[in-house]
Amino acid sequence: MSLRLGDDAPNFKAQTSQGEIDLYEYLGDSWGVLFSHPADYTPVCTTELGKTASLKDEFEKRNVKVIALSTDSAESHKGWISDINETQHVEVTFPIIGDESREISQAYDMIHPNASLTATVRSLFIIGPDKKIKLIISYPASTGRNFQEILRVIDSLQLTAYHSVATPADWKDGEDVVVLPSIKTEDIPAKFPKGFTEVKPYLRTTPQPNK
Repeated sequence: MSLRLGDDAPNFKAQTSQGEIDLYEYLGDSWGVLFSHPADYTPVCTTELGKTASLKDEFEKRNVKVIALSTDSAESHKGWISDINETQHVEVTFPIIGDESREISQAYDMIHPNASLTATVRSLFIIGPDKKIKLIISYPASTGRNFQEILRVIDSLQLTAYHSVATPADWKDGEDVVVLPSIKTEDIPAKFPKGFTEVKPYLRTTPQPNK
C-alpha cells in the first residue's frame, strides 16, 4: 500500500555515504526531508543534490535534517559526491542512502511501474518530529525539484503545526495567513492580537503570528 499524509514514516537501517544509519535516530527531534534519485551520476540529480547542499543553512535554521536515496551502492555515492562538489561548487554534508535491494524504495512507494520497474521517481517526503509524513511530492525523473517551494512548504508546515492558521495560495514566510474556520470570529482578537480582516465570514486573515 502507498503511504498517505499522516502515516508513520517507515523506519529503517541503511548503509549510506556516511556509514550505517537508523532513520529515526538520525532525525531525532528534528524535521526531516527524505528524497530519492533515479540513479547515481545522473545530470538532474547532480544539480538537485548540489542545490540541497547550497541550502544547508536554510535547512539548519528550520531544524530540518536532509537525507537522500539512490538505488546504487553507498560506495558508488562517494564518487558521485565528489562530482557534485566539483561541478556544483558545494560540499555535500548530508548522507545518501544506498538502496541496492530497493527495500526502502518499495516501503516508501518510490518505484512506479508505469515510470520504471527499477529506478525511483523523484519522490520527496517531509517528516515531522513525531515521525509522521507531512508532505509527499513526486516528480517525474526528467523534472528537477523546486527547492524554494520545498522551503516554503516547510515554513507553512511548521507555522500551521503550532498556530491555528492555514496558509493561502502562493504564501511566503512573513505574509498574512488565514484563520482556521474552527476559530469563532468573536474569539479571534484574543487569539490573534495583531488584528484580523474579515473578507467573508469563512475567510479571515491575520498577520503571521510568529513574526
